[in-house]
Amino acid sequence: MLKPKFAAVSLTEAAAARARELIEAAGKPVAGIKVGIKNGGCAGMSYVLDLADEVLPGDEVIEDQGVNILIAPKDLMFLLGTKLDFETSKFTSAFTFQNPNQTAACGCGESVSITPAAD
Repeated sequence: MLKPKFAAVSLTEAAAARARELIEAAGKPVAGIKVGIKNGGCAGMSYVLDLADEVLPGDEVIEDQGVNILIAPKDLMFLLGTKLDFETSKFTSAFTFQNPNQTAACGCGESVSITPAAD
């Protein structure tokens, strides 16, 4: 019996529903949502999330609940095991990242410190 492939990033039902809404409303072909990190902010890194027009060479592609999640090779080791959620409160609605590799976050919540996942 084959062991199922480990998904580097997964979606909650709320995140998948919101991603499908954004993809359908894009008005153009969309390959999926691109999840990544960038350097910057007071804690060192920030999460990035956007619609992707195409799958780039080397991108990890994960299908979860009808949504393609694309991750660039350089970001993969920082995102292993991450669950993406979509949370709504009285004043805001936003995607949130539940990342087991995150070691700290700044007070404003815009940047984080992430340690690469160990093999």
